[in-house]
Amino acid sequence: MRLARPCAAMLLALTGLLGTSALARDDGRYANSPLKPWFESLHSEFGQCCSDADGYVVADVDWESDKGRYRVHLDDEWVLVPEGAVITEPNKIGRTMVWKHYIDGHPRVRCFMPGSMT
Repeated sequence: MRLARPCAAMLLALTGLLGTSALARDDGRYANSPLKPWFESLHSEFGQCCSDADGYVVADVDWESDKGRYRVHLDDEWVLVPEGAVITEPNKIGRTMVWKHYIDGHPRVRCFMPGSMT
């Protein structure tokens, strides 16, 4: 019985990891987009941002800037954007985008690309 709990925990963790990676796959809907190579080249200090299929467009009311720092509203939480997550190259689509991941069940920002706030 002592061995059953660690094995069950390991199986649950492995299932969670496999489920998460399956969500991040490009389903092919952007395969012919002329911006696909640009999206795939985006990266922050936290790694590659992935692609347009993995990013989320953020409405203007769900992000803000104050003294050069950003906050974004994700999953009912306001999350501070780490400086290293900000994409500084020109935004070719004009819309604010965020690439997120989770730590301890809370959203965190891997990459953040500010838009024009129009």
